[in-house]
Amino acid sequence: MCSLPVPREPLRRVAVAGGKHGNEMSGVYLVRHWLLAPAELQRPSFSAVPVLANPAATTACRRYVDRDLNRTFTSTFLNSRPTPDDPYEVTRARELNQLLGPKASGQAFDFVLDLHTSTANMGTCFIAESSHDVFALHLCRHLQLQYPELSCQVFLYQRSGEESYSLDSVAKNGLALELGPQPQGVLRADIFSRMRALVATVLDFIDLFNQGTAFPTFEMEAYRPVGIMDFPRTEAGNLAGTVHPQLQDQDFQPLQPGDPIFQMFSGEDLLYEGESTVYPLFINEAAYYEKGVAFVQTEKLTFSVPAMPALTPAPSPAS
Repeated sequence: MCSLPVPREPLRRVAVAGGKHGNEMSGVYLVRHWLLAPAELQRPSFSAVPVLANPAATTACRRYVDRDLNRTFTSTFLNSRPTPDDPYEVTRARELNQLLGPKASGQAFDFVLDLHTSTANMGTCFIAESSHDVFALHLCRHLQLQYPELSCQVFLYQRSGEESYSLDSVAKNGLALELGPQPQGVLRADIFSRMRALVATVLDFIDLFNQGTAFPTFEMEAYRPVGIMDFPRTEAGNLAGTVHPQLQDQDFQPLQPGDPIFQMFSGEDLLYEGESTVYPLFINEAAYYEKGVAFVQTEKLTFSVPAMPALTPAPSPAS
């Protein structure tokens, strides 16, 4: 397996971003808390910076103002010439790229952790770019071992040949947390507390790495997108049915050919007609109605993640 380079120096410049979607309240309020109490993000080998990613959407308690910021960190937007008519999120993406990047440069932050919640039953999900991202996958494994009761799942969002588009892709290394279900615009104590604990463990892992801990090779299960499924619709584009009760809340569970996926308003069931088993994610996610997505179809894969050797201590200056 071809892998991204493992960091060979300590990760000193670390950011924790929340509120990229302004109605995902756990990340919003954690960042607001850390801006007032930054000591919680301090570790012996570094101090993380809290970032409120989308202030305008957060103020409006909306996912975004003009366009989805979580799809805007590509070269098309980051490198285009600014104009007065640019959507707010395009301007904000360029600002964040300057703050945390520039993307794909040696000056970029060493690590960005991006905080999200979902209305879907995603449980505790870690989102990395691909199976090549060795540092992020070792971090995922560490979190799985620390929280066995949470049944943490790993989603690899990047399709082959696709440019990474998320905020954490601006940094040299990154990961997104996706917790759910949590309604939009609602703050739940259990999700808030779980996210806070996970962030602390992420920072502890980076500190362990910085202080010279080695991490052995391991086998990992993860989910990779293979397609999307839209709702059944009328000729006018309106919904003609909704997610079937047998599929609702079954994120990460196998969907077999012939299983029901939609319940039509007319009464009949629509069945999954695929040729192989898939694993649906983001089932009935509220934010995806506008994107024409009832759920994301994924395949489950198992692969080996290479060992991550201990950092070599810097030589002591000559006396």
